[in-house]
Amino acid sequence: MEHLSRSATVLMLDLSLSMPMRDNFLAAKKVAVALHALISSQFPRDFLGIVGFSEVARELRATQLPEVSWDFVYGTNMQHAFVLARRLLAHESGSRQIIMITDGEPTAHITDGQVFFHYPPVQETIDKTLAEVHRCTRDGIRINTFMLDESPYLQDFVRRMMAMNRGRAFFVSPETLGDYVLVDFLEHRQAHRRAS
Repeated sequence: MEHLSRSATVLMLDLSLSMPMRDNFLAAKKVAVALHALISSQFPRDFLGIVGFSEVARELRATQLPEVSWDFVYGTNMQHAFVLARRLLAHESGSRQIIMITDGEPTAHITDGQVFFHYPPVQETIDKTLAEVHRCTRDGIRINTFMLDESPYLQDFVRRMMAMNRGRAFFVSPETLGDYVLVDFLEHRQAHRRAS
């Protein structure tokens, strides 16, 4: 029955400067490579999109992962990343989810085509980011967040995000990140398979 089950995932990978500064980047990159390898070998019909984000977001190809590096800029623009992730999932069938790996709260958004950055986060950035979470939720996209930092700002934002979306949140270390992400992905597929 496996061939009847299909899953579409977008991995949102934080590329902001705080990731290497806190020794989180290499672990996050390894997880992206491992998730791509798992899906390619075990679930070749599945869709995996990758969005890297710092002050702005951009789509990444799996072939770029070995060379991808962090951006030498401040700013964690989850709002823009959610926009791109939702676009990538818009035409995909089956269960759809976003896996976000980050160590920071949203500190940047795009308004009138311009990037706005402020730390600590301002209410406008939070509101615009949560508006994108709402759009993802409305479209039936689950968001699971893997947090590599336990800052109060990030915890508060993720709590608000989870109140809107039926996803889950995990506080993880660079050492445990890979296990958590891969197990969660497989659990998500199993749940979808039982439901379909």
